[in-house]
Amino acid sequence: MVEMNLKIDSEKCVRCGQCINDCMACALEFDENKIPKVALGGENRCIKCQHCLAVCPTGALSIFDKNPEDSEIKKICNPDEVLNLIKNRRSYRHFKQENISPEIMYKLKDMLNWVPTGVNDHRLHFSFIDDIEVMNDFRNYTNKKIIEFASKPVLNVMFKKFERYKKALLRGDDIIFRGAPHMVVVSSPINAHCKDVDPMIALSYFELYAQSLGIGTCWCGLAYGVLRIMPELCKQLEIPNTHKMSYAMLFGLPDVNYKRATQPESCEFVSVKLENRDMNFKEKLIRFLINSL
Repeated sequence: MVEMNLKIDSEKCVRCGQCINDCMACALEFDENKIPKVALGGENRCIKCQHCLAVCPTGALSIFDKNPEDSEIKKICNPDEVLNLIKNRRSYRHFKQENISPEIMYKLKDMLNWVPTGVNDHRLHFSFIDDIEVMNDFRNYTNKKIIEFASKPVLNVMFKKFERYKKALLRGDDIIFRGAPHMVVVSSPINAHCKDVDPMIALSYFELYAQSLGIGTCWCGLAYGVLRIMPELCKQLEIPNTHKMSYAMLFGLPDVNYKRATQPESCEFVSVKLENRDMNFKEKLIRFLINSL
């Protein structure tokens, strides 16, 4: 049960009921004076989404001791500029060897408090390497261990398909971390409803906001891979044992300037119709197995 601390300014409240209608948990209802109040059992159902605070047209509602006057007022964004940002988003693999400013780093971290999560579960854990000296130590340790690991005779067969990565590391190429000065690793509680999806949503928001600030980013599958097989790295990143390491993103001031968007091949789109619902057992089984992969 959560302590909602619902407070209504009766002088500001216009009795519109928007807070009640928009509450997916049905945690609110009108009292005898048509003032919103916590419904019976509402504190057990509330997921702390604060939609009631956000939707109130007059700022009459306070919940969890949040003052509506402290909330940022919604502004209408230019959709063409947002689309241009999406189209020109790139994965950067060339970075300047310097820290980004503390002001930008704070903005990037603070923004993550607003990313959407399943059931409004805000227990995501973000491990930031925000100092290039720490990042260099992290990369040197990791690259050294990977070379040692891949050089063991018993593992030669296993690492055959990764031979080019091994050769690159031996040449001194930072094939894993791409010379990035910073990295963020997101982890999700192992009991979260959407533990596999929430971290990807968070990093997607992080990436677009970072690039709007002139910061380059790169989804790093190789870093994700080494973090999975090297538990000591997760310890250094201070990932709680209650959380599953989910993915890693490199970032920093870019050392390359992309001038225009790419021209990708079109995805497949369908307009759903009221048909194609009937399936035999075999078709259902195949679809179930595919969805379970």
